[in-house]
Amino acid sequence: MEIKEIIDEDKINQILDQTRNPSREKIIEILRKAELKKGLTLEEASYLINIDTNDKELIDLLFKTAGKIKQDIYGERLVFFAPIYISSFCKNDCEYCGFHCRNKTVRKKLTIEEIKEQVKCLIDMGHKRLLVEFAENEDECPIEYVTEALKTIYSVKSGNGDIRRVNVNIAATTVGNYKKLKDVGIGTYQLFQETYHQETYHKMHPKGPKSSYERQLFAHDRAIEGGIDDFGLGVLFGLYDYKFEVLALLSHAFYLDKKYKIGPHTFSVPRWQPAEGVDWDSAPYPVSEEDLLKIIAVLRMAVPYTGMIISTRETQEVRAKAFEIGISQTSAASITSPGGYGHCDHDKDVIKETVTSQPVEEKKEPTQFSTHDKRSVNEVIKGMLKQGLLPSFCTACYRKERTGEEFMKYAKSGDIHDLCRPNAILTFKEYIIDYADDEVKKLGEEIINKYLAQIENPELKIETNDRLKRIEKGERDLYF
Repeated sequence: MEIKEIIDEDKINQILDQTRNPSREKIIEILRKAELKKGLTLEEASYLINIDTNDKELIDLLFKTAGKIKQDIYGERLVFFAPIYISSFCKNDCEYCGFHCRNKTVRKKLTIEEIKEQVKCLIDMGHKRLLVEFAENEDECPIEYVTEALKTIYSVKSGNGDIRRVNVNIAATTVGNYKKLKDVGIGTYQLFQETYHQETYHKMHPKGPKSSYERQLFAHDRAIEGGIDDFGLGVLFGLYDYKFEVLALLSHAFYLDKKYKIGPHTFSVPRWQPAEGVDWDSAPYPVSEEDLLKIIAVLRMAVPYTGMIISTRETQEVRAKAFEIGISQTSAASITSPGGYGHCDHDKDVIKETVTSQPVEEKKEPTQFSTHDKRSVNEVIKGMLKQGLLPSFCTACYRKERTGEEFMKYAKSGDIHDLCRPNAILTFKEYIIDYADDEVKKLGEEIINKYLAQIENPELKIETNDRLKRIEKGERDLYF
């Protein structure tokens, strides 16, 4: 395989040049095509990404179209997850990461007992899905430790809760190691290229195994060879020109879909954020909040079947807007250092990173990046309910083996929405009973009744209502 099979920088730059200053007529033509939910070409996406964010009329039309597509395919639901950081020992020296190896700070690797404590804390917040994060250091975290950690997470129970799906973000690795991840039952394998621009990639990764652009770029091919058919792509926006990165990300998605008939399950759209030894002013190509929202809208139209993730890097205001125009998955109450949840006070409205509320810098434990939305899960849900959105803790597709080509069949046709709504209703009912405060319970029951009434299949509506009653009587983990 050659890099140009996936990323042809000359072609991308040529497309960007040829689509600058798009006319209003051209944009409207592309938006009408996007409404068909069949996706867009690189050229069409380039016209949209070149819209001037100061052109409020076109931007509003862009957002309205993206929101309609998101509603048609993913509906009103938003799936929740939380990251859990296992180790901050790293051999890479990435310029944007608080774990970079030249950072002479305290490092931490969780013991199995500490993993159990962290997971219990997350379960008690209401989480059912985790994203496990490991810094890259095979001496500290060999694949055997990684798989043991995953098995441990699945084993933890607390009250009525447990973790039903573990997604994984580990460094690019071998086919053999991907097979081991598959065998232990991971959900989505998530790996970002960070930047697709080769010169910038090498500047941002001056030292360590991650300095190989090729190793990172072809990791998903190896993962698929290892049996993993559910994966996520992403870019760290701020490293290079965001317009180039959007087209490159799409090019990577198109390549995988064409070669393997499996497109990405998710896109992630993180922006550069400060951390210990990483300042906001260091971002080579800062991306504004307005540009981020435009990115989300364009990706939603270009690859309508792909789920989209936003993290607590962003403010609650930006996240609320993003929920409406394209995002289908979100983290909540995130802490980005190993062991951080062990000190959290999740019964309060704001997650504390230590018992004494000391900032991370005083503990001298690095975070990977800083977060802006520090609300509890309950508070995030309360805001979503006021927007008319339906929180979901669903993990059904993985356990029903709706992954890979099977998931693509449901997602590309839009039929996934028919399963997502009842499953979201059932999992949110569990949350309301087990974890919600009185206000969320009241608002939540109203939302459940609203969307239960909108289930079109009469038999499915009856069965969903029957399962809701079973959950009220104490049953858990009912899904279609």
